[in-house]
Amino acid sequence: MFNLVSSDWISCPSRVPVLALLVDKDQRNQPSQQQELINCSCPFLARHLTLAIPIIAAILFFFVMSCLLQTSFTDPGILPRATVCEAAALEKQIDNTGSSTYRPPPRTREVMINGQVVKLKYCFTCKMFRPPRTSHCSVCDNCVERFDHHCPWVGNCVGKRNYRFFYAFILSLSFLTAFIFACVVTHLTLRSQGSNFLSTLKETPASVLELVICFFSIWSILGLSGFHTYLVASNLTTNEDIKGSWSNKRGGEASVNPYSHKSVITNCCAVLCGPLPPSLIDRRGFVQSDTVLPSPIRSDEPACGAKPDASMVGSHP
Repeated sequence: MFNLVSSDWISCPSRVPVLALLVDKDQRNQPSQQQELINCSCPFLARHLTLAIPIIAAILFFFVMSCLLQTSFTDPGILPRATVCEAAALEKQIDNTGSSTYRPPPRTREVMINGQVVKLKYCFTCKMFRPPRTSHCSVCDNCVERFDHHCPWVGNCVGKRNYRFFYAFILSLSFLTAFIFACVVTHLTLRSQGSNFLSTLKETPASVLELVICFFSIWSILGLSGFHTYLVASNLTTNEDIKGSWSNKRGGEASVNPYSHKSVITNCCAVLCGPLPPSLIDRRGFVQSDTVLPSPIRSDEPACGAKPDASMVGSHP
């Protein structure tokens, strides 16, 4: 429905979307709802009602596409993985044996947030303790701040930095779908005046197909918009709601959401209107190997993070 092709990825363990095409090669010959509206309903409604109808449809369409592109191309809040030296230092702090290759059972740390104890889990892939509300996406293979979910429709994770664009996308898409549905119904109703309604349906098969598609898709889109409106008002994420992090879904006692501001308006402003944090991705950096060499470091070799001596440059072992 959104005519978005799958993204190409950088060839490295950490997957970051770098390119997306707007039209899928398998869907180039398939007309979209917007194309059907422009080709069938808009000219008729513009002649018989008002020229504002195609203008409103075009504005909604471009706003939806703008939000879709922003959601797809914006860094969702990916946290860079720990370097080899950082991971080794953290492992030595946790492991009493001092072996950086030892892999103990899952570990957690506890922090206090607004009087509520929050556990920080250790990510064995990124080699770090995840900050609060951070989760590792199995599709993108990255830890994402305020992880909500991975959306296959936009080809990207939805997190701290692009959630506002995602919410604007599904909300505007709901208005666009409802607007198209109303326009098609009006189109068929006006065309059937003074003639048989069944014959009108036979004369406009594209409008009938569009009406059926809109009717079945509008409920899922409206339901998704309503669900995320509830999440925004409660300052929750989809991941937290599914896991029941602050409810009794797990069978235990319900705990208070420490991130809620106890006000719907304040929660909405905090989620949607707060300052956008900077991206932590170094797009010009090089991918470092996440494996430690088994051989010990020789005395004539620089340690982790140390700069090599000028006399060693170009030398051979």
